[in-house]
Amino acid sequence: MDFEYSDKVNELRRKLQAFMDAYVIPNRETFEQQIAESGDPHFYPPILEELKAKARAEGLWNLFLPDDEYGAGLTNLEYAPLAEIMGRVEWSSEIFNCNAPDTGNMEIFAQFGTEEQKKQWLEPLLEGKIRSGYAMTEPGVSSSDPINLQFTIKREGDEYVLNGRKWWTTGASRERCQIFIVMGLTNPDNPIKHQRHTMVLVPRNTPGLTVLRNLSVMGYTHNDGHAELVFENVRVPVSNRLGDENAAFAISQARLGPGRIHHCMRSIGAASFALELMIKRATERSTYGSRLAEHGVIQNYIAESAIEIEQARLLTFKAAWTMDTIGKKAAMNQIAMIKVVAPRVHTNVVNRAIQVYGGEGISQDTPLAHMWATGRMMHLVDGPDEVHIRALARSLIKQASLAKAE
Repeated sequence: MDFEYSDKVNELRRKLQAFMDAYVIPNRETFEQQIAESGDPHFYPPILEELKAKARAEGLWNLFLPDDEYGAGLTNLEYAPLAEIMGRVEWSSEIFNCNAPDTGNMEIFAQFGTEEQKKQWLEPLLEGKIRSGYAMTEPGVSSSDPINLQFTIKREGDEYVLNGRKWWTTGASRERCQIFIVMGLTNPDNPIKHQRHTMVLVPRNTPGLTVLRNLSVMGYTHNDGHAELVFENVRVPVSNRLGDENAAFAISQARLGPGRIHHCMRSIGAASFALELMIKRATERSTYGSRLAEHGVIQNYIAESAIEIEQARLLTFKAAWTMDTIGKKAAMNQIAMIKVVAPRVHTNVVNRAIQVYGGEGISQDTPLAHMWATGRMMHLVDGPDEVHIRALARSLIKQASLAKAE
């Protein structure tokens, strides 16, 4: 395994870091102020469009797509350090058109979409003109096991009729979110449980679709939002199906592998930024006659944080390398590991930084409280920690049994 950055990646890292330092971090307050002045928590602040134009002009655009036709042609390992840099500021990924869930949605449009679907939806997504939603999770059922999903998609002639509720559909609270990829039951009686569901495309303005409400994250309202959707006899043509009928699980797995790498590296980026803030505070503030940085407990916070971040980074690099060189299936154990480790590091490091900042750390005067809430959410996004731990343990036990049988 060689994790050394190529010349191409080093140049992109340099440009991206410089862009973040020059334009993104100094505009954090502008971003928040423009939203506050609008009176709409889901207002699309002009600073985003301004920075998107700058990023695109500098070639920092669609970096996540491995396909040269649509994106930068980077491998998962090459993109990983770039995702980490973007993760320093929660909303910055959108500036580079590398924001979830659009990244995963664009990937499956490129892989499974028809030419008409690509023209209608993928092209404007690649241009950053619209946003998209991924509607899978449902209220009232344990969606960590997607077999439980009860949302129905019934075929009637040349149409599908959709009924049910979805929630935690990221991006849906903004009007810019124009298309939803919706997963639901099309063949509930299929004895093969993983071949019961289908994905269909539902435009935002389709009759019967209601964006019911936004869901806050531990009291924080995210700008792009996480919405609950209601579908009441929503009709779309069969041509809106994404991929084959009853193949939603296969498509979702194709989407989730790279997406988990992205999530984890953004969490590592957030933790790295929190560590920087922690060190800054520790070297500037004094208590009991000495700098905070001179106290053993603070030194322990700093050292433990650096160790955890480096461990998580290297483990994520290994998962990305395995996906690139051997395949997604071979990387399943590593992906499960990083999906548990990265949120832990995110919340652990931010929590320490909050402690070093004291009362200011839990106020709106630093980004730390919001960063911690986002990190806490990451323990659930793309499957809760417990599901990944269970899958990892079962895989290791199975491998040991097979080895013993040989």
